[in-house]
Amino acid sequence: MSADILASLVAARAAGRPFGITSVCSAHPLVIKAALLQASEDGGPALIEATCNQVNHHGGYTGMTPAGFRDFVEGIAARLGFPRDRIILGGDHLGPNPWKTLPAEQAMAEAGAMVRAYALAGFAKLHLDTSMGCAGEPVALSDTVTAERAAKLAAVAEAAAAEIGSRPYYVVGTEVPTPGGALEALDHMHVTAPDAPLKTYEIHKHMFISLGLDDALSRVVALVVQPGVEFGHDSVARYKPEAATALSASLEGLPSLVFEAHSTDYQSEDALAALVQDGFPILKVGPALTFALREALYGLDAIASCLIEGDGVERLPSVMERLMVEKPGNWQAHYHGTPAEQRLLRHFSYSDRIRYYWAEPEAVSAVDELFARLRDRPIPPTLVSQFLSRLSDRVAEGRIAADARSLALESVRDVLRLYAAASMAR
Repeated sequence: MSADILASLVAARAAGRPFGITSVCSAHPLVIKAALLQASEDGGPALIEATCNQVNHHGGYTGMTPAGFRDFVEGIAARLGFPRDRIILGGDHLGPNPWKTLPAEQAMAEAGAMVRAYALAGFAKLHLDTSMGCAGEPVALSDTVTAERAAKLAAVAEAAAAEIGSRPYYVVGTEVPTPGGALEALDHMHVTAPDAPLKTYEIHKHMFISLGLDDALSRVVALVVQPGVEFGHDSVARYKPEAATALSASLEGLPSLVFEAHSTDYQSEDALAALVQDGFPILKVGPALTFALREALYGLDAIASCLIEGDGVERLPSVMERLMVEKPGNWQAHYHGTPAEQRLLRHFSYSDRIRYYWAEPEAVSAVDELFARLRDRPIPPTLVSQFLSRLSDRVAEGRIAADARSLALESVRDVLRLYAAASMAR
C-alpha cells in the first residue's frame, strides 16, 4: 500500500538517510493534475489532502464529501493514466473546528461523523486536530483534553476503517499552526519547546491505550509541531535550522515518530531540504500552489488582452474582484486596512484567500473562457517573457508548449519541483 511510505519516513530517518514527501493540500483540479504529473515524473506516490472545512460529511465549502473528493481525485488520475494505488489521500485538521461555535459535545459529534466519513472513503492518513476550544471553552485547550478528544476520534476512525479492511496512519499534536497562514505579524515566531513533543506523545499514548487503541497507536507516525515556518499576508518566516536544533534533537526520544511541518508554503528549496534533514519530512503545501496558479492565470489574462483587442470580455481580475466583494465571507475577517489595502490583499496576499473563489461558477466560466480564447492562438515568446517570465526560457527552448493550460500547469509544477528536489534522500 502506498501509504506505508509514511512509516518508511521514520525508518529512513533512523537509518540516517531521511527523505521527504510533499503533502498537497488543495481541491483545485489544475493543482491536483499538476501534483499527479509531478508524482508520475518522480515515480513515487501522490499525497493529496483535504481539510475539514473544505471536505466533510456535509460537503464543506467545496460541496464534496470525503467519498466525493476521493472520486474527484481518482477521476483526474484516471484521465492521466496515474495508478490509483499510488494515490494517498489524507484528511487535515480533522476535528471540531468547523463546528467550534457549538457546545463541545455537539461539535465532537459532528467531528466524529466527519472522521467516520473520511475513514470509510479510504483516506489513509488522518491528522486529528482537536486543539481548539468550542462554545464556552478557552480558545486553546489543555494537552490532556486535546489528547482525550483525539483518541475518541481515532476510535471512530478505527471502527470505520475496519469495515473496509483499512488501517490508516495518524498524525497528532497540540501545537497546530493556523490553517491557511498566520493572522498576525511574523516578527516573533514561536518554535515548539523541545520538551513539548515527548509530553504531547505521552499524553496521547495514555489516552489511546485507555481506549484500547494500542494498534492505532502503532500507526501514529508524526506529531505536528512548529519549527519556525509560517507565512502571513505579505511576509514569510523562513526556516532557520539553528532555531530548531533542540526541537529536532527531541526526536531521539521518539524513535517511532517524525514531525509534520505545516505552512511550509513559500520556503526555498534549501529550507525545505533542511526541514527534511532535521526530522520534518512531511511537508504540507497549499496556498503557494494556488498563488502560483493565480499568477499564471492573471498573466494569461494579460496576454489575452494583448492578443485580442476589443472583444468586450471582462478581465479575469475584475471578475474575481466582483465575486470577492459580493461574497466577502472568506476574506473579510482576515484582510484589514483601507479599501485599497484590502483590494491588494484580496488578489495578491500570500495567504491566498482568493483560492476559495475559483470553484464559483462564474470564476470557472471565466477561466474556461480565458483558455478557450487562447486555445487557437500561438502565444508569442515575447509575451511569455513579459507576463510569465519564469517560464520564458523553457518556452523559447521548446521544452514546454506555449499554450495556456500547459503554462498554468507548469507554473504550479515549478513549486512542486522545489518540494520534490528537497524531499530526495541525500
